[in-house]
Amino acid sequence: MNLSKQRNAQVSTQLNTRFTLGCRNRGLGLGLAAALAAAALLSGCSSVSQTTAAATATPHEYLLTVTRPNNLQVIDMATDKVVRSCDIPGSFGGQIALSPDNRIAYILSNGMENVYGLNITTCDLVFSAFQSSEGIKVKTFVSLAVSTDGKELYTVQNPVRQLKDEFRVLPPVLAVFNPADGLNAKPVRSFPVDRRITTIAAAATGEVFLGGGDLKAIDPQTGKIRMVNALQSENRPGWLTPDAFAMFNLGEQANEYILPYVTAHFTDASMNFETAAWWWGMNRVDLATGISERMEFAPFEFIIFNVVADPTDKNIVYGSFNTLSKHDVKNRTVLGVKNLDHTYYNINISGDGKRLYIGGASSDISIHDPESLDKIGSIQLSGDMSTADLRVATLVE
Repeated sequence: MNLSKQRNAQVSTQLNTRFTLGCRNRGLGLGLAAALAAAALLSGCSSVSQTTAAATATPHEYLLTVTRPNNLQVIDMATDKVVRSCDIPGSFGGQIALSPDNRIAYILSNGMENVYGLNITTCDLVFSAFQSSEGIKVKTFVSLAVSTDGKELYTVQNPVRQLKDEFRVLPPVLAVFNPADGLNAKPVRSFPVDRRITTIAAAATGEVFLGGGDLKAIDPQTGKIRMVNALQSENRPGWLTPDAFAMFNLGEQANEYILPYVTAHFTDASMNFETAAWWWGMNRVDLATGISERMEFAPFEFIIFNVVADPTDKNIVYGSFNTLSKHDVKNRTVLGVKNLDHTYYNINISGDGKRLYIGGASSDISIHDPESLDKIGSIQLSGDMSTADLRVATLVE
């Protein structure tokens, strides 16, 4: 029995030694049989190495925003320190969409006309698209998204033909770009869409959700559009037509798209605004499945500029503007409200749901505890964020 164990140990040692030598001596001249054996061995070596790397790699979160004059700020959320500031071409923009691996930040810049893609780890410019052309000025109002496979980038273009005696407004389109085209990319196809579209989001189903007067979805391969949730075209008895508003891209932590709106429920047929019950509502889309829902979730007692969900419990959402608020969606309950130091346009949350980040409107990001809503820190930036996005990029390092 002991001899058997000894032999097994010797064989194991020999195999490990050969495996190690095979990994180290990739450039040796070998006979055909040895070469085939080495190839198999090296394949195993690579596989083990990749598996070990994947097992030891840990996700690391970075907060992204844009400050004036036009810089992408990369903030390490473990230390709440700016680790990188990348120059963005052109004048100030601020809307951000991320590649699936979160390494490329696509930024709407230069007066909402151009799109630039920057590697957030190196600041290298890897993509650019100039949407205007001679005689036609194109603006994209916060409508920026990337497909879940990273092979397409979407904008909603609002073109205006500049003539000598007039500006002629042209129909808006969804423009589809190929990020692999790199610098000076041109649309590979485009499709007509509604006016008033602001934020958009790409789902794993292949559709792009369009937030405008109504919430719709478009197939970016065919241009086919379907209604998801009616808002401005809705006729719900006893209710005011919902007014949707969305200026910021967020929701990556819960993998969802949220389109907020305001409405009112009248007490009688007179539709008296003074006695109506006013509500904040939202459309929510699960970007993994494309399934949507719509609900009124909070009384209109304070301004909510943006809504973000707790990634560990999507029934809990937070809103911000002059106040920071916490809501139980299912029970339509306000769980807490805190006054903020000043107006903040934007809000996001850490992946573990333990820290809230509130930014926009000024040059500081306020950090809060989600349980108490108390302020627990702040990040001072070099410039004003204005209406820039506040996104979280999670890198596996």
